Amino acid sequence: MAQVPQTFDAPAVRTWCGLALRALGRAREEIDAINVYPVADGDTGTNLYLTVESAAAAVEAVFAAHEVGGGTGGAAGTSFGPSLADAARAMAHGALIGARGNSGTILAQLLRGMAQVFAADGDRAHADGRGLCLALRRAADSARQAVAHPMEGTVLSVASAAADAATGAEGDCGTVALAAYEGACAALAATPGQLAVLERAGVVDAGGRGLVAVLAALVETFTGRTPEQGASPSAAAVAADGRPVVPHARVSAAEDDGPGTCAPPASGPAFEVIYLLDAEDAAVARLRERLDGLGDSLVVVGGDGLWNVHVHVDDAGAAVEAGVEAGRPHRIRITHFGAGDAHTGGSGRPHRERAQRAVVAVVPGEGLAGLYTEAGATAVLARPGEQLASGELVEAVRRAHAREVVLLPNDPELRHTASAAAEQARGEGVRVALIPTRSAVQGIAALAVHEPGRRFDEDVVAMTSAAGATRHAEVAVAERQSWTTAGICQAGDVLGLIDGDVAVIGSDVAATAETVLDRMLSAGGELVTLVLGDEAPDSIADRLQTRVRETYLAVDTVVYQGGRQGALLLIGVE
Repeated sequence: MAQVPQTFDAPAVRTWCGLALRALGRAREEIDAINVYPVADGDTGTNLYLTVESAAAAVEAVFAAHEVGGGTGGAAGTSFGPSLADAARAMAHGALIGARGNSGTILAQLLRGMAQVFAADGDRAHADGRGLCLALRRAADSARQAVAHPMEGTVLSVASAAADAATGAEGDCGTVALAAYEGACAALAATPGQLAVLERAGVVDAGGRGLVAVLAALVETFTGRTPEQGASPSAAAVAADGRPVVPHARVSAAEDDGPGTCAPPASGPAFEVIYLLDAEDAAVARLRERLDGLGDSLVVVGGDGLWNVHVHVDDAGAAVEAGVEAGRPHRIRITHFGAGDAHTGGSGRPHRERAQRAVVAVVPGEGLAGLYTEAGATAVLARPGEQLASGELVEAVRRAHAREVVLLPNDPELRHTASAAAEQARGEGVRVALIPTRSAVQGIAALAVHEPGRRFDEDVVAMTSAAGATRHAEVAVAERQSWTTAGICQAGDVLGLIDGDVAVIGSDVAATAETVLDRMLSAGGELVTLVLGDEAPDSIADRLQTRVRETYLAVDTVVYQGGRQGALLLIGVE
């Protein structure tokens, strides 16, 4: 058996996040399938997976930063690597900024509560079994406080039961984790008796089921084994593979209306609104009151100036405006609870047929997202300075709902992420081809020759060829002094990058763009694509179009508005 940690330290946080992500990956479809509360939209498992994926990525980033700085990985008992406080805070922050849905937002607050205990009073103060008890109690209490109207029979009940069971346990972290897991399993099995919608559907709470998977990973972290059936009488509702048995409640003939009886009432809110918010505590308190009057399922988590806000409303605009009044909302996501959501239709509702083929593309700005969408692609909006998670790409592939998918990452940094997403989608039965596009302009070229009617392999070859024949460049402003392939640049210099390398350093945006364009067209070209960022000079498009028209014969130019895309200008030459 591999060596397991005896106390909670940074490597234990890292291991737990990895095991929890794997456990939720295995259970995702099962959890999605039993998601009937608070809205039967069939995405709780996916949301929990994406939340933990963000937490795990943040922890990995902390370890990577220490390794770059000369540490040796953070073995227990040494001074190298991140501290427990560092790793716990990273886990909580990653979950906060990546939280999805109602259950994901609550899970983020559970992890934040635990991190507050682990980061308090020095690295060793709460690293033992007693510390884990305190962390689980803080987690359950803070999550309950974050929900405007706590309901029993939900993940909150499961978290409280886990904390109660842990409090009664004495021993090391493995003993406490097992007690918490068993308490959670018992509470999960009881949820159908606490919520009528669960009893009618014959399922346990989906969010609670996800928390049980996360706690099972915690047990494995400290024991090296997944919990087994019969570990104690309280684990009677646990199957041999460590998963809770989903009970099927008795339903009277009067209640049994067939599939779809678990749908939310027609009067339920139409939209889910989620955003991150930079705001002071007092402003957030007022925001809670405002949003509570607009809708339901209100959860506000976070602190120290950064919050994650989740609410179900009919007026999505009003919910966002309330955030603007409180502070600075960003990463805004609005989802319509349409008739096509899982569990919401009656028994006669036909399932939406899969399309034969779809294109999924990562794009850097809202303008390009609209362009790709108009061309029939499923667009995933990249966030400046923040890496996309593979789960987000997998979610987009599922949303495309096609048998065959062409994936365009449009960024060399996303190659491994896109590859992992493609592999996971293939495991779900989707035929996926990954075209290694390095820029959105290469993606535009590929999309221009996309023909869903021809054979998949032929379509992929044509799209790959079009992308490969497109040279790409961008014009951006240097953020700091740095060595480049074109020499030393200073903060504020204008950089012209061709095929990923700095080729020009200048002081004027338009002049630098002209130099870049001339260098690209010196090797020939038939079509120039310009994608303007929202901070590009107003006259730059006309100037570059004039340059092409007067200097290069038989070369056409097309211009698109990219919005907030990071770079001032993207250039493609086919």
